[in-house]
Amino acid sequence: MENSNLESLRDEIDRIDEQVVGLLNDRVQAAVKIGQIKDKLGVAPYDPAREEQVFEKLLAISEGPMQADSLRTIYREVISASIALEKELVIGYLGPEATYTHQAAVKNFGTALTHRPLPDIPDVFQAVEQGECDYGVVPIENSSEGAVNRSLDLLVDSELHIVSQVYLKVEHCLFSESAMEEIREVRSKDQALAQCADWLRRNLPKASLTPVSSTAEAVRECKSGQGTAAIAGKLAGGMHDVPLVEEGIQDRKNNTTRFLVVARSSLPRREGVDYRTSLVLSLSDQPGALQSALKPFSDRGLNLCKIESRPSGKKTWDYYFFVDFIGHSEDEKVVEAMKELENGSPFVKHLGSYPETSL
Repeated sequence: MENSNLESLRDEIDRIDEQVVGLLNDRVQAAVKIGQIKDKLGVAPYDPAREEQVFEKLLAISEGPMQADSLRTIYREVISASIALEKELVIGYLGPEATYTHQAAVKNFGTALTHRPLPDIPDVFQAVEQGECDYGVVPIENSSEGAVNRSLDLLVDSELHIVSQVYLKVEHCLFSESAMEEIREVRSKDQALAQCADWLRRNLPKASLTPVSSTAEAVRECKSGQGTAAIAGKLAGGMHDVPLVEEGIQDRKNNTTRFLVVARSSLPRREGVDYRTSLVLSLSDQPGALQSALKPFSDRGLNLCKIESRPSGKKTWDYYFFVDFIGHSEDEKVVEAMKELENGSPFVKHLGSYPETSL
C-alpha cells in the first residue's frame, strides 16, 4: 500500500512539473517581449524596483508551506534567466570568485547573467564607467566593522549612480588542511579577521594573523600550507576543496554586510515602492553647521537612517558627510529638502535613490 501511495505521489509531482515548466516558459517568453519593447524605448532591462514589486506580490499570494526566502530565490533565478534572454548583461564585482561580494552579486542578479571578478573596488567603478560592465557590486558597510571607506570615497568623485542595495548575512568559517592544534597562522581579509577576533583569541591564541587581499585568496593560499588556515565563506572553501575545520566563527551571529549596485544611469521612481536616497555633503566651518544641514529633513519628517563622516582630502580637518534617508529624490518633500540643503551647504551630491530592501 505504501509503495502504491509513493508511486501515486511521484506521478502527481511529474504532472505538476509539466505544468510548472510550461508556465515558466510562458512567463519567460512574455518577459522577453517586454524586454524587446524596453530596448526600443531605451529602458534598462534591470529594474530593481519592479523586481521588488514582483517579490512582494508573490509573497502576498503564497499560502505556504514554501518559505519566503526560498520563493524569492527561485524567482530571482527566473527573472535572471529572463533578463539573460533579453540582453547580455555583465556584472562586475570585487573579486576574486567565491568572495562575499560575489555571493552578493549572485543574490541580487541571479546566476544566468555574466559575473566578472575585478581586482579592487576602484576597478569595479572604472569598469562600469567605461562600459566594460553594465553594473558593479561593491561592499559599503558591515554591521560589525562599519563603513568600507574606499567605496565611500569613490562615490564622491564618480559619476555612477546607486541603483540597488543588497544585504548578505556573513558566516565566517575556518578552513585548513591541518588540525586545529597544528594551526600556526590564519589568513583572511582584514575585516574578516576583525569580525572573528574574539573567537581567534579564545581558540587560536598563538596563531599569527595575516591580512590578504580577499577571503577567497586566503583559502587558495592555505591549501598547500601546513599549519596555515583561512577564514572565508563556505563557497570559497568548496571551490578550492579545502577541509572545513569550524563554521560560524564570527563574533556576532547576526553579522551582515551591505553592498551597493552602481550603474551609469539612475532609474525612475515607481509608485508603491519604498525608497532610500543617499547623498554626500560638506559643511561650512561654523557652529551648528551639521544641525542646520539636517534641519531640512527633520522639518519635513524625513527619516534619516545613516550618517557617516569621512575626511574630504581637500584640506586638513575638512569632512564629507554621507547621509541616507527614506524617500526618493523625486518626492515633493525630498525636492524641497534638497533645495534648502543646497542653499546652505558648499557641496551637495545626490548619489542615488533605490528600493529600501529588508535583510
